[in-house]
Amino acid sequence: MSIKKRFWLALLLSLPMLYDMLAMLLAWPMLPNGDWIALVLTTLIMLISGRAFIQSAWAAFLHHHANMDTLVAVGTLTAYLYSIGALMHHQGVFFESAAYIIVFVLLGQYLEDKMRTQASQATTKLLELQARQATVIRNGQASEIPIEEVEIGDRLLARPGEKIATDGRIVKGHSTVNESMITGESMPIEKKAGDPVIGGTLNQTGILEYTAEKVGKDTMLAQIVEIVRHAQSSHAPIQKMADRIADVFVPIVLMIAIGVFAIWSVFLDATLTRSLTFAVSTIVIACPCALGIATPTALMVGTGRAAKMGILIKNGEVLETASHIKNIAFDKTGTLTQGQPVVTDVIGDQKQVLMLAAALESLSEHPLADAIVKAAQKQAIALPDVTDFLNRAGQGVTGQINGHQVFVGKPQMASQPLDKEWQDQIERLQEVGKTTAAVGQDGLIIGLIAIQDAPKPFAKSVIARLKQQGMHTVMITGDNKRAAKAVAKQVGIDEVIAEVMPGDKAQQVKKLQQSGVTAFVGDGINDAPALAVADVGIAMGSGTDVAIETGGIVLIKNSLKDVVKALMIAKKTFARIKLNLFWALIYNLIGIPIAAGVFAHWGLVLSPALAGLAMAFSSASVVASSLMLNFAKIDD
Repeated sequence: MSIKKRFWLALLLSLPMLYDMLAMLLAWPMLPNGDWIALVLTTLIMLISGRAFIQSAWAAFLHHHANMDTLVAVGTLTAYLYSIGALMHHQGVFFESAAYIIVFVLLGQYLEDKMRTQASQATTKLLELQARQATVIRNGQASEIPIEEVEIGDRLLARPGEKIATDGRIVKGHSTVNESMITGESMPIEKKAGDPVIGGTLNQTGILEYTAEKVGKDTMLAQIVEIVRHAQSSHAPIQKMADRIADVFVPIVLMIAIGVFAIWSVFLDATLTRSLTFAVSTIVIACPCALGIATPTALMVGTGRAAKMGILIKNGEVLETASHIKNIAFDKTGTLTQGQPVVTDVIGDQKQVLMLAAALESLSEHPLADAIVKAAQKQAIALPDVTDFLNRAGQGVTGQINGHQVFVGKPQMASQPLDKEWQDQIERLQEVGKTTAAVGQDGLIIGLIAIQDAPKPFAKSVIARLKQQGMHTVMITGDNKRAAKAVAKQVGIDEVIAEVMPGDKAQQVKKLQQSGVTAFVGDGINDAPALAVADVGIAMGSGTDVAIETGGIVLIKNSLKDVVKALMIAKKTFARIKLNLFWALIYNLIGIPIAAGVFAHWGLVLSPALAGLAMAFSSASVVASSLMLNFAKIDD
């Protein structure tokens, strides 16, 4: 039976006993034969909802170990068996203590279990990226076959807009391929004969013929799937702080209860009933209801508060780990940057340069063309007509505009050697990682257009906040070193690791983990292994489904500012958990002496029933403490 069903069953069966407890306090009429009703209901609760605690405690005992379930089992069994004996001798019973110990502990477990139910579909979504069909050329004829039938050495065809079927090498054709989902490279890559291609990437502009070099489980995509599977399965659950406390606390409580019984019965000549009452009261008031719900209630409130802010924290383990981060690594493309190239510089007569370039690029399929056209549209520049348009593969585009021969592309398209002034400008732009296109008219360069994947708003301030909190910031990207270092300098990143393939990206995270708890922030398919390997994976909400599934924290609003908020919520929630545990223990330290009869001489005595009620109030106070997280200040 699930924890949820066990909790609701125990709660429903215990309601008549709750009525009798309130009736006793408020002088209401009590249920007839209430003690016998309590016996039947508590027996059902013990047999159905509480059996797992007894089984767990017995298993721990056999391994010479004590856990949280040990006190639950000992407390409930003691209260239950004592009450049966007391009922037979017409004395006061406290079945409700046994019942409500189980109800409150199951409440804590139910809340925690609700958080932990995360059905990860990361590897399934990765596999969905793979092409289902491949166009194979055999005996001079092209035909469609299932991807499973592709063999090493097969000659394959990829048309514009189709996925590359498997890893291979181009033998014929020229095109641009979008590899961002695999490599993290922000710009589509020009491909020609002799260049490698990766299965699952998207062919964009031309027709490619390539030879299959890897198939099935040997492809890069399949290897990424395996990395994610291994990383997710290798995460060991973090031992709960409450369980660590229980290792010491449980044996001490049991020894105290035995000592209390011995002292009262042997040295103070108390009756068996009185001695047993003090011992049972000690165990009941020490039962870990407050300890048991200290963690899950704070987690529920903290993660609920985060969810309202657009931050999804998938489980308590992630939250606890996130409060101890020493290193935080970022992907570049789409995480620190916008993920789309934009025009950053126009050198020369800005209006004329943009007008001529945008007129030509509006007819081009080049990946950077859209950025140039959008820059002209932003300035409301009217575009002239173009004739004799020509796409010169690997060089640029040319055409006739208003009777002049115009080109946009590599500087070598000019009819005259590049003079030093233009060369210096190009080198200056390239030094900061910008892609530079020359704009020429009648064989002469008249301007330059620089394009770059710009940093996101607040990237610099977010990095600064993280560094103020003592975190070492790192960029791990598949992009080229020049572009990566340029972005890192703009936003203030401490360390840059560039030109990293997906499997290596996860390895770099593992290296960082050697110096402390490491978080990774990313959004792409290429980030999935690193997100899974990291102690805390933080996925941007605009990213791919697989990145979101793999990340332990998901930023729905895709705002880098939420990285700071997420880590702040984690720290505050974990601090609240520790505060809850502290107060739960303080309650026990104060309550145990009273329950043990230390102050009986002065008339301060707790019966088992009142000890059970006090235990319930302690649990309520922990819940109230957790709810205070809703009012905790979370800075931007």
